[in-house]
Amino acid sequence: MACVEDYEARALSLLGKHVGDYVKSGAFQDQTLRDNVEAFKKYLLRPRMLRGLPLSEIDTRVKLLGEEVAFPVCVSPMGAQCMVHHEGEAGTAKACARLQTCMVLSSWTSTPVSEVAQAGQGGLQWFQLYVLKDRQLTKELVKEAERTGFKALVLTVDTPESSRRPVDIRNQFRLPKHVTCAAIAQLSKFKVDGEVHHLISSVVDSTLSWATVDWLRSVTSLPIVLKGILTAEDALEALKHDIQGILVSNHGGRQLDGVLAAIDALPEVVRAVRGRVEVYMDGGVRQGTDVLKALALGARAVFVGRPVMWGLACKGSEGAEEVLKLLRDELRVAMVLSGCSRLSDITGDMLVHRSHVPPPVSRL
Repeated sequence: MACVEDYEARALSLLGKHVGDYVKSGAFQDQTLRDNVEAFKKYLLRPRMLRGLPLSEIDTRVKLLGEEVAFPVCVSPMGAQCMVHHEGEAGTAKACARLQTCMVLSSWTSTPVSEVAQAGQGGLQWFQLYVLKDRQLTKELVKEAERTGFKALVLTVDTPESSRRPVDIRNQFRLPKHVTCAAIAQLSKFKVDGEVHHLISSVVDSTLSWATVDWLRSVTSLPIVLKGILTAEDALEALKHDIQGILVSNHGGRQLDGVLAAIDALPEVVRAVRGRVEVYMDGGVRQGTDVLKALALGARAVFVGRPVMWGLACKGSEGAEEVLKLLRDELRVAMVLSGCSRLSDITGDMLVHRSHVPPPVSRL
């Protein structure tokens, strides 16, 4: 398979319709889902030539909150990965560890946290957190993440309620019976009834506020990354609450439909924080040039979700690793062809938005 789309097509042929639809679909009319991918095409590259780059010296390493990864393509939190392959989150963790990149484990993991931590030994792991109505259970999730070696908490802030997803409604989608919310179930008597919207509404605290961020800071010493920030206003407010990173994200188009594509929201957040915290993005990354464009707009790294899920569905851990390798290698080629030997060479003047391209000069 030669590109992410090949893995998607293969995965959808292997998965049942309901599971495949659940993974690939977004909220409402899928406008944001489509825009996330299409928006990258509006940014055009301005490569520099004759740089004399030694190909053996192309360096894609980057530090995330002080921890080095081999390349700036990491894995977004995705729940219920055992739904697409029996290796589930442990398989994804192994792939990330082998390639020395970062994986964010979802609160809705279908594999126990300790098993994922063990599978991903040697790799960088962060834990994605929903603040639950039961604050003590939330605290226990945090302590479990700390105990098992996760290096940061990624607090999702865009899901006070699960959005409306027409495809899942039509399909009457329910999680397969063998899939559990292992992290929560391990710490409580919580039982999954299979209906995703009910799952979120029954356990997630819909009153999430900036005070909640302060509460989280009071119960952990881990770095906190806010996932779901899309505006300069919220980015500036976040700086007041002792957070260490912002993940610009619209939840892969699965929450509020009609918001800015993640790549379009990225520049204003980067300008607002002015380097005071690290900024990352996810949503719509499908090829190496997408990664290059996001870095040029100020992201320290990108996170990908569905592409890794497609790889996992195809071949388990091996397939997840293949997709990440594909994006890594495409980024390297894009860097070489753009005249960049290291990530610090990727700057904003390498891009122009299609709307700013001057019209052709007429020849009289």
